[in-house]
Amino acid sequence: MARDLTSVARVLGGELCLDGRVDASTPVDAAVRLDEFAVVGHPSYATLVVASVRAIEATILAGGERATALTYAVLVVGGDGDELRALLSDKGFCAIVVAEADEELLHARLVALLAADQAAEDRLVTTGTKVLTQVARRGGAQAVVAQLAHRIDGWAVLLDAHGQTITTAGAGGLHVKDAVTVAFHRPVRLRHRGLQVHVVGSDEDVTGYLVISSRNASTSRSRDLASQAAALLDLVLRTHDYTGTERLGREVMVGTLLAGGDPAVALLRRWGVHELSLTAFVLTARSRSLDLERLVVRWLDELGAVHMVTVERGTVLGFVRDEQTDALAERVQNSGVAPRLPLRLGLGTPAPTDVLTRSVAEARQAHEVAVADGRDVVRYRALPTVAYVLDRLDPVDGGRLAAVLDPLRDADGSHGDLTVTLRTFLAQNGVWGMAAERLGVHRQTLTNRIRRVEDLTGLSMASPDDRAAAWLALRALER
Repeated sequence: MARDLTSVARVLGGELCLDGRVDASTPVDAAVRLDEFAVVGHPSYATLVVASVRAIEATILAGGERATALTYAVLVVGGDGDELRALLSDKGFCAIVVAEADEELLHARLVALLAADQAAEDRLVTTGTKVLTQVARRGGAQAVVAQLAHRIDGWAVLLDAHGQTITTAGAGGLHVKDAVTVAFHRPVRLRHRGLQVHVVGSDEDVTGYLVISSRNASTSRSRDLASQAAALLDLVLRTHDYTGTERLGREVMVGTLLAGGDPAVALLRRWGVHELSLTAFVLTARSRSLDLERLVVRWLDELGAVHMVTVERGTVLGFVRDEQTDALAERVQNSGVAPRLPLRLGLGTPAPTDVLTRSVAEARQAHEVAVADGRDVVRYRALPTVAYVLDRLDPVDGGRLAAVLDPLRDADGSHGDLTVTLRTFLAQNGVWGMAAERLGVHRQTLTNRIRRVEDLTGLSMASPDDRAAAWLALRALER
């Protein structure tokens, strides 16, 4: 509930008389008359008991089980006086003392206040459930969990029936062990308290477990939203995605195109693509709740284009005919997703179908500029500065420039995580939070990697000259 003792006392114009056992920020769950009171419903919530001064004094002085039970409630007393305050303090009762003497009117005001508050909570849960349903259609289980974590202002972990992680959101990736522990009732000490576990499926046929933690003051709202999300996830996880086979096929086909040579040309012919050249594009969005691949496939259908696209970690890579690039750029700019969830598109230049990797490298470079500058569409041919410099370097000079990054190579001589981290960090204009999110790592992990890059290369990311040198080396490396 959103109403706590402080807000209730403020609305009634009363004074809180607490003995320290109950906190002023304790949420309120019910308001009853003295003759209706039996027991406090939930130890984490406050039950308000409304009574007159005379009735309260008589009940307290009579003692017994009823008086003992009232010590766990919060009295709302209509009337004031030093004797009443002394009695409440002496016997250890918590109360809200108000000047209004009519207990029936007090009770009616409290019931109306809590009912209005509950109605507002219900509306928020209903709205949240509608949004969860919408994102489930666009992004599946991953989008549902991400949206839930946002709605409850916390984190969430989705586990399968065997305790393996399906997806996480918020800081859930840091608390997977705690999530598994509480979901499977393992006798291990928890590092994180206050976790909620919601079974996905039924007790007889469990699909998984949804574990959440909320910073939101409304525990009931978080519980209700998570319960709805668990039911939705059960439906999503049990529904077979027939597009998965198609997605896997497109991934293999695009891999063949990137390998180049005669097999790539032959595959395109079998695919019905007879153009001598194609243009690569790279597209991303700043939200995991958007199924970007499905959006691009729909655009390609509208253009009458073959689905030469694949997706990896939220980045869509694809190819279109050279004359279709303008139409694709126009759809990105007028997609209706921006500005709340802006799209970022990088377009390469036309390349022969047997060597499409050059156009892909150009599209990636243009996309990185689009992300760094906050632009919807960037075309490689519109980037004269870097392209001008690199196009005029012979292979030897280009190799010397790229050699700046040789210390970052793995044991097998290939560029790995450190090079990817450096490229992403520079593409995000040195913004730590955005770079960490794009890489899918914790910010401290990103900091450690950049320090390692600086130690190995001798470059400092605090120096504009060194950042420029690293960027040119990355560009030379991709040519």
